[in-house]
Amino acid sequence: MSTQRPSVINQPVQPLEDYGFFGPNSPTWRVWSYPTALTVGFQRSVVVEELDPSLLAAVNSRRGIYTNPKLRYDRTIKYFATIAIGDARSAIQASEFLMKVHAKAVGIEPVSGKRFDANNPDSQLWIHMTGWHSVLKAYEMYGPGKLSPADEARYWEECAIAAELQTCDPDDVPRTREGVKQYFAAMRPRLAASELTQSTMKYLLDASSVVIDDKTASTLRPVFKSLAHMMRAATIATMPLYMRELAGIYQSPAVDFAIVAPMRAAMRILATGKGTLALVDLITPLTRPIIEPKVRGIKPRNPITLTPTEARAQYGTLTPREIHQRILHGEKA
Repeated sequence: MSTQRPSVINQPVQPLEDYGFFGPNSPTWRVWSYPTALTVGFQRSVVVEELDPSLLAAVNSRRGIYTNPKLRYDRTIKYFATIAIGDARSAIQASEFLMKVHAKAVGIEPVSGKRFDANNPDSQLWIHMTGWHSVLKAYEMYGPGKLSPADEARYWEECAIAAELQTCDPDDVPRTREGVKQYFAAMRPRLAASELTQSTMKYLLDASSVVIDDKTASTLRPVFKSLAHMMRAATIATMPLYMRELAGIYQSPAVDFAIVAPMRAAMRILATGKGTLALVDLITPLTRPIIEPKVRGIKPRNPITLTPTEARAQYGTLTPREIHQRILHGEKA
């Protein structure tokens, strides 16, 4: 069976149905469409997530990150981009599809002996918070910098709206920077790092498996290897020391400092329209139909935003919690 990704590079640009849940003036669109989100932000997210033993067990039960890392990376970025800047119908459909995929990631976590479920609300909140926090952290360090207080407050409100596409309770999503810090502080005692955790995190820090495959020209391989090494250093520099210690990862303060300026320069280049699309084509071509209309300023067919509740009413779908309950009771979702 072929594992090649469908090509979308040469397809004509199609306008989205609507502005989704946030719209072009939102901080979510600004942060999630900047190239730091597709690179350091996303890599940081998937690396840090592995410190949750239940999440680690779910990821390794499916093995997709090893058997086809390029496709797994591509599909996962597409999902997050769809929720953040895609249209409402696509976001709802992506949420339902992911629920069904996660329904297969269940079993017994080997260290604790407890059951894990990728759709568990606590696991979903951890994934959600590491994703939104990591993308903002990368934007602050290697992009335009911190949002204004008003925009940051709005960003976390929008983070709570996006949580309605998962099984977690949106009321559990912090609405302030201090609240986010408290969430991660509360999670810290629950984080652990086995040998599998450390090997998985180190593997995910190497982006060369995403940009290099059998079709990559030999002349480009050293270049991509160097870029992957640079992104590894940039991602580690965003991680607090206690997470690095758990993961068995060491990087000197000098490297932490030295990587900032070149990464900021690289991101400014990639933030141009052509630069962003070239980056998308390289690492996540499935995401191009979602990002390209935003990059090119193409308005949707209906220039409105919806809430998740309005979208579900319009498209007649269940909430993630309802789908999860059906799955738990053996019913068809």
